[in-house]
Amino acid sequence: MDSASANSPGRFITLEGGEGAGKSSQIQVVKDYLEARGIDVVVTREPGGTPVGQEIRNLLVSGDKDKWSPLSETLLILADRAAHLERVIRPALADGKYVVCDRFFDSTRAYQGIAGGLGLEVIHNLQQPVLGTTLPDVTLLLDIDPEKGLSRAQERGGDLRFESKTLAYHQTLRQAFLDFAKQEPERMVVIDADRDIEAVSTDIITVLGERLDV
Repeated sequence: MDSASANSPGRFITLEGGEGAGKSSQIQVVKDYLEARGIDVVVTREPGGTPVGQEIRNLLVSGDKDKWSPLSETLLILADRAAHLERVIRPALADGKYVVCDRFFDSTRAYQGIAGGLGLEVIHNLQQPVLGTTLPDVTLLLDIDPEKGLSRAQERGGDLRFESKTLAYHQTLRQAFLDFAKQEPERMVVIDADRDIEAVSTDIITVLGERLDV
């Protein structure tokens, strides 16, 4: 499939990783870096990048860890993603803006496809009609040991439905992301997130400069 830049002047950047990897902190670094170079940036997230998506997010991230099956989660996520692409991502890219998104289709493949056990073929068949040809140009994978990441997430507080799943689930999740990065090195870059924020930010800025030529 073609990347977003093949279809529009904008560029599409995603941040991925397990719980507590620090995506929320680093997404501001990406935004500031791009805006300092005169680039219009739209920062968004999945799920929850639209008003209806926020309602779906509330259903997904709160409550008992077993309240949704992996298939049910996937269908909710894809409903969110369809609206997100139609109303936020594609219009921004078409306007020449850069879109920076906290989670996208790699999370669905990792969480529901691998850790959840649905399988990548099922995930691909379900989400392909939603994605079409809109894929990230660059994906920053913030990698951290699951035990450390979960400890960070617990300290952060908030909705902890996914964080409450077993350590084995999160270890499988981490390996899934790393496997994706090995399979698609031209798109995905692994960033060691088990360091201080400044060191992680420096690596991210270096990657953006190399991959986006900005």
